Amino acid sequence: MMIAVELAACGAGVTAPDVAAELPARWREAPGASTTEIGRDWVAGFRSAELSRLVAAADLDNLDIAAARARIEQAEAQLGVTAAAAAPTVSASAETRRSISPGTDSRTSPPFTAHIGSSHQLGLGASWQIDLWGRTRASVQAGEATLEAARIDLEAVRLTTATAIVDAYVQVAATEDRLRLAREDVTIAERTLAAIRRRFDVGTVTALDLAQQESVLATQRAAIPDLEITLRQTRNAVVVLTGRTPEAATIRGGGLARLGLPRVSPGLPSRLLVRRPDVAAAEQRLTAAAADVEAARAAFLPEIGLTGSAGLSSAALKNLLRPEAFAGSIAGSLTETLFDGGARDARLALSRARHAELVAGYRQAVHEALADVENALVAVEQNRRREGLQAAVVTAARKAQRLTEQRLSEGTIAITTVLDAQRTLFQAEDTLVAVRAARYRATVALVAALGGGWTRAPETGPTIAAGPMVLGGTDPR
Repeated sequence: MMIAVELAACGAGVTAPDVAAELPARWREAPGASTTEIGRDWVAGFRSAELSRLVAAADLDNLDIAAARARIEQAEAQLGVTAAAAAPTVSASAETRRSISPGTDSRTSPPFTAHIGSSHQLGLGASWQIDLWGRTRASVQAGEATLEAARIDLEAVRLTTATAIVDAYVQVAATEDRLRLAREDVTIAERTLAAIRRRFDVGTVTALDLAQQESVLATQRAAIPDLEITLRQTRNAVVVLTGRTPEAATIRGGGLARLGLPRVSPGLPSRLLVRRPDVAAAEQRLTAAAADVEAARAAFLPEIGLTGSAGLSSAALKNLLRPEAFAGSIAGSLTETLFDGGARDARLALSRARHAELVAGYRQAVHEALADVENALVAVEQNRRREGLQAAVVTAARKAQRLTEQRLSEGTIAITTVLDAQRTLFQAEDTLVAVRAARYRATVALVAALGGGWTRAPETGPTIAAGPMVLGGTDPR
């Protein structure tokens, strides 16, 4: 009865939030999406052997992943330390001693004779703090949940690393396309400048017209070094993500046309709880915090301990192993803390507040996961539409530029029209590459938002690496 009263004084235990009740039945941005989920080999959906090799190399050598593995080892070791508290402690001792007592201690007048004595001991001691109220058991459960969270964190780091590599690789490919277009635009500007110069030589255009075209050419040439910087720096970033120095590998790339564009289905919102590593890790930390609360509540109950010792003791070494040399003791103890200045109350309040913080963090992680998927879905769809519209802009701009160039050679067009057509084409082409890259990157963001094919539970349905492939960055939908 006293135990129940003490536990009641500590307040009730904590419970986990029911976040499943907050999950929608379907996605707002993809209400009719397939329930088929992506698999862990989603990188293969980009149809790049080089990209797949980079991701595989990072899984082995990336330093963030190596640090996450080390954190798992730390959690395992800490769990071992915590679990050891539930086991008895056994110690062994051996001692031999020789001492001299001065003769002046036993006589007040001569002759004084010193006394020489010896003692020999062998002993075993044991103590056991009985975990009758489950305090140590709760701490072990907290350690197990923390270990599981560390293991899930490793999966989160692997996913973050893989998506970072794919995203950077897409940026490399897009920059290569922009660089190729910039060089083509320089060729167009040079050709146009030559035509204007011929007209200038015969006096049909002014020096201002010639200078304006020279400015267009210089602007296009000046854009190339900037793109070279971006390309080389992004390539270096990709190599560093694999756990190597920038000099250790070369990224070939080849432009967005060499990449496939996978179609990724978001599956069901309810599956997000077991598909997102960060959400699952937050749940495990919440479990650990709940166990810490139970351990803090158990600290209010009495502690029961057993101690014992057994050994051999003798003044002469030859008698040490005789039965008469045996000595032993056993004792039990019951300890109840009557006053501790409020330390236990403070620890319990601290653990409850920590649990409340993690409840909010867990719910926030779920909400952010849902938002990540919705945001990625809208980005994928709108960038798909925008790519089609921008491709039409480029087609029209190319047609206009060809016509103005033809009219220029015929001498039947104003130079300002030619300049405007060039600038429009150059900008439209660069924007198309940016939109196409944004669509690839939105797909990568969707994969990351869905957990990259990871799951805590055995798969109950079919999985796919990606849907039908779309090569060259275009989509017939």
